[in-house]
Amino acid sequence: MVTPGGLMSDTHTDEVKKHVKIYVNVFLALMVLTVITVAVSYLDLPIPFAIVLALIVATIKSSLVAGFFMHLIHEKKAVIATLIVTAVVFLILIFIPLFSETNKVTY
Repeated sequence: MVTPGGLMSDTHTDEVKKHVKIYVNVFLALMVLTVITVAVSYLDLPIPFAIVLALIVATIKSSLVAGFFMHLIHEKKAVIATLIVTAVVFLILIFIPLFSETNKVTY
């Protein structure tokens, strides 16, 4: 907002600084999670545990991107509920083959 003197108001400047701080914090969180992803890839973990851990980190990262960079954190509850239901159904569909594979008994 421009004041009659041609300068931006203090409230607008403070609001921009607040948003920039949020974006920088989200960026730093994404960088830390990326480092964690790379570090975990070097560990010798059992496959099911590695998949679960990778999905947890990916879910956190995608939630940060969708929530803050795509501005979904301020959307209506119906949109958020739809996204949560979609994520739950996706996880169920991902884990069905994993559970069917682990239930096989080999002799």
